[in-house]
Amino acid sequence: MKPTDRYIGLHVKWSSLILRQSQAAAICLLLLLPFAARPASAAPSSAGTAHVYLLRGVLNIFSMGLDDIADKLRAQGIPVTVANFMSWSSLADEAAAGYKSGRLKTIILVGHSSGATALPDMVAKLGTLGVPIKLAIGLDSVFRTRLSGNAERYINFYIASGAGEPVTRTKDFRGKLDNVDVHTVPGVGHITIEKNLIMQQKVISAIDSVVFRRPLSPAAAPFPQTSAANPRWDSRATTSRN
Repeated sequence: MKPTDRYIGLHVKWSSLILRQSQAAAICLLLLLPFAARPASAAPSSAGTAHVYLLRGVLNIFSMGLDDIADKLRAQGIPVTVANFMSWSSLADEAAAGYKSGRLKTIILVGHSSGATALPDMVAKLGTLGVPIKLAIGLDSVFRTRLSGNAERYINFYIASGAGEPVTRTKDFRGKLDNVDVHTVPGVGHITIEKNLIMQQKVISAIDSVVFRRPLSPAAAPFPQTSAANPRWDSRATTSRN
C-alpha cells in the first residue's frame, strides 16, 4: 500500500469516527435542550393573589384621586378594581367568589366619601359570606357608620374640622379599628383627600405593608399639625381610637 493511500485511509477512518462522535454529541444536546430551555416555575407572587377594590363617591367625578392610587398599585403588580360605591354588593360577591376559589388570598378595600360610607356594609357582607378582609381604608365618610364583620385592620381617615365622621365598632366587629383625624395635613379637604400626595402615600404604604409584608409604622401615628402661634409643624397627636 502506498503511503498516500495509508494516509487517505487513516484520514477517512478518523473523519468517520469524529463524525459519529459529533452526531452522538448533537443527539445528546438535542435531548437536553427541552429540559434546559424549560423555565423554572416561579412561585406565585403575593401581589398576584391580592386584590384591591377602590370605591368612588357620588357621580364618579369627585374621587378621581383613586385612579391615581390604582395606577400606582398596578405599577407594582397589584390587581385593582375601581368602581362606584353603589357597586359594593356585587363587588363583595366577586371578592367572595375569588377567595373561595383560592384565586384571592388578600382582599383590601378603599373608599372615598360615599365609597367610605359603603365600606362597613361591604365588610359586613363579606363577613356573612365567611370572607376575611386584610385591610380596609376609608377616606372621609361624611356619615357616621357602625362597623361589624371581620377586617384585620380598618383605618378611617377623616377630617374632624369638616364633614368627616369617625367609625364606631359594634360588638360583632373582629379586628383593629383606627380613627385618624387628618385635618392638619396640608391641603387636605373632603374633595381633595384622595388626591393629596401625603394621603395617597399613606394609603399605598398601608397596602404595600399587607401585600408585600413590608414593615410599616402604625397608620394611626400622629400627623404633623400646625398652630396659629407657630406655623411650623408640631407633634401633637391627632389620633383617636374606638
